[in-house]
Amino acid sequence: MSSELLTLDCLVHVFSYLEAPDLLRAARVNQAWNEAAGTTSLWRRMCLDHWTFCNISNLTPGMQTWKQYYLHRSKLEHEMASGRPSADYICRSMRGHKGKIVGMAYLSDNEHVFGGGKLRCVVCTASTDGTIRAWQVQEGTQIWSSPSQEVPFVKVITVPEYKLAISTDARGTIKVWHGESGEELAAFSTSSSSSSLVTYSVNNKPFLTAATAGGAIYTLEVPNLNQVSCITAFQNSSIDLLLCSPDEQWLVAGSTENADTSPKVFYTDCLINPADESPVSSLLPVNNCAVVCWLPKAPARIAVMHQDRMSVQRNITVFDLAVKKSKYKMEVLAQQVASFTLPGGTWTTAILMKGHGTETILLGCGANLELYSIFGSQLEAFQHHNNTITSIWVDAFRVVTSSLDLSLRVYTWKKVNKISSLTSRYYLLGGTHRWSR
Repeated sequence: MSSELLTLDCLVHVFSYLEAPDLLRAARVNQAWNEAAGTTSLWRRMCLDHWTFCNISNLTPGMQTWKQYYLHRSKLEHEMASGRPSADYICRSMRGHKGKIVGMAYLSDNEHVFGGGKLRCVVCTASTDGTIRAWQVQEGTQIWSSPSQEVPFVKVITVPEYKLAISTDARGTIKVWHGESGEELAAFSTSSSSSSLVTYSVNNKPFLTAATAGGAIYTLEVPNLNQVSCITAFQNSSIDLLLCSPDEQWLVAGSTENADTSPKVFYTDCLINPADESPVSSLLPVNNCAVVCWLPKAPARIAVMHQDRMSVQRNITVFDLAVKKSKYKMEVLAQQVASFTLPGGTWTTAILMKGHGTETILLGCGANLELYSIFGSQLEAFQHHNNTITSIWVDAFRVVTSSLDLSLRVYTWKKVNKISSLTSRYYLLGGTHRWSR
């Protein structure tokens, strides 16, 4: 049968078996083939088969088709994979602090817009020299610096959508800074030697929750830091673990220093709308907690790494959280969905743990990066760093690890038989600074 006699639907069906290079070549045959080869469903399928997550809304106006998304993102990944550390990537030194940098966070949104041209990335740093500073990453230049404080800072977090930076110092004083000018907007004292901070929004209104070394949890309005509630989560136990769930409905607090303390989860609505009785919460039935993480694509799924009292082995237990409401009360339910023991005997060094999707856990231990399903199957194992992994950053597109060997390793998520796996993309040497293309 002559190709001219094939209908558009027939051509699209035939082209569905082609990869992108062959599809592009077929589009040059004639007008009918060009029309069939540009069919949205073909390129959408290729995008979703090639990448775990595709956000076409991140395309700029004028580039809003799945074909353009595929071609642009493929080109970007090719450039990343073939980039030379000293020639194609820029490493900037940001100098100005006179003390140790104790915290760094992005003040600019981290959403990448494909085809959007040059991006302006801004980070905020806190130092023991008593200053908060904002930097333009691409140029390595300082935008502003706060006045020097008498007490050294210990942490800084940011709320990019509101252009705010929030710091805490060694005496537990929390301050809010304007992200564009560095102006101090508000201050609040927790009267504690240290604080853990987390922000979240409810009905488009931002809140800050601060946990103290004395076991108290403060919930404050942002940016004015008006106190909404204050509760005692643990008696005489420092809270050094504080995380908010991806859907911002749950808060987990705990102590890695006190083996007898179980992590406690709170329903955030009860923290920002306090009643006469204690806020709705529940203790997770594990002790000796080392680290926790949320599984971002599950409504309220949390993974906890812990150690049994009579064993040196580390276990990971996964819970699904829910709220049960009745006429007279509301309670938190924590249902165990999986639990397994990490292989290899003892895990003696500090462990980093991150979640991906609904069933994948990433662990950084020493120089190793390992992936597990929540049911205990090891999915991947990498040892690309020469020294201890110091941080793991995970999103729907990629995983970035940094190490004491002054390197970054970047991986991209791939779908293999409908299972998420990682593929190493590129390796950068020369410093732990944020780089830009």
